[in-house]
Amino acid sequence: MKISRRNFLKGTATTLFLAGFNLPVLANNKTKKNLVVIMLRGGMDGLCSVPVIGDKNFEKRRQDLILDKTIKLNTDFALHPRLKNFHNLWEKNLGAIVHATNIPYTDRSHFDGQNLMESGGHIPYSVKTGWLGRGMKVAKLKGDGLALALPMPLLLRGIESNDNYYPAKKSLPKSDIIDVLRSVYKDKSEHELAEMMEIIYQRSMIKMSSSSSRNNSSLAFKAGQELKKINGPRVAVFEVGGFDTHAAQGGIDGSHSDSLIEMDDIFLNLEKGLGKEMNNTLIVTLTEFGRTVKQNSGLGTEHGYGSAIFMGGGILKKSQVYTDWPGLKKKDLFESRDLNSTIDSRSIYASAMSSVFDIEFKEIQKQVFWGDNLKNLSDKLFKV
Repeated sequence: MKISRRNFLKGTATTLFLAGFNLPVLANNKTKKNLVVIMLRGGMDGLCSVPVIGDKNFEKRRQDLILDKTIKLNTDFALHPRLKNFHNLWEKNLGAIVHATNIPYTDRSHFDGQNLMESGGHIPYSVKTGWLGRGMKVAKLKGDGLALALPMPLLLRGIESNDNYYPAKKSLPKSDIIDVLRSVYKDKSEHELAEMMEIIYQRSMIKMSSSSSRNNSSLAFKAGQELKKINGPRVAVFEVGGFDTHAAQGGIDGSHSDSLIEMDDIFLNLEKGLGKEMNNTLIVTLTEFGRTVKQNSGLGTEHGYGSAIFMGGGILKKSQVYTDWPGLKKKDLFESRDLNSTIDSRSIYASAMSSVFDIEFKEIQKQVFWGDNLKNLSDKLFKV
């Protein structure tokens, strides 16, 4: 099976992963808290999603991509006008943003960047597990996961028994699908592969018919319903593609806006599905890099560096744009072209897991991120 770069980016939409069951939570009399990660594949443009207000350097470089009717968040930053659901969370003190952040990766390759955003590593393809999977392992969360995709994403790998949910009739996969699985899991024996497929077949959610809706809005509502169960999963992962906007990026409307709307709908429907358990949930976004400050001749943007992270839920400390803003003068840009990243996004994800999984930050830092020099932002961003 030959996968082109473009098909790789487009093929990541409408997927949902549920994982992290931990029945002893009840015995410990602890509040069940949930973590949701929305992977934004293609390089989400943080400057389009959360534009800086009144910066002449920005306006000069984006003459055809400047947004009208943005939603003002504070004196410095605004919100893309199509992110109305997220703004509703913001108004209820359930939405926050970290700006000028990224994983420590600067080479601008989608494949390499997405591998590192999921693994949390330093060198592409050198780590075979994901930071979320390793964090769940530290938290002793069971990996009885459910996923609407094959294979399991790297982000969740790292604990045993994580498996996949695909809403289709219970029947053996076609031989070409088996061949793909064998190639993906080539380091596993035939026996292990057979066991893995049997686990997939036996999941209760597999009984849903093939006509079950697979759009992210309905999946988010379903995920919220599952997450709010006291004995249900504690982790959900979504994927939204389409952020690789080299041409015709658009402003209020356009391809980038379409992907933001899809992300926005996930926030809305998660809140609907979760109900009051939204107060015990944290939602964070993840992308491989941002985009250039300057528009190109095709009215799009190229691969960049710094971007933004959207967060939602009642575990947030407050609604805020948290940033160490580097500025957009040419001398302040990364390689004279990109918004710089002043915050290692792994610090945010480590702090998030520490807060949600009730584990010391230093333990997450040591066991999940190999003792890397990350900052504990828990008291800045979350209720601790």
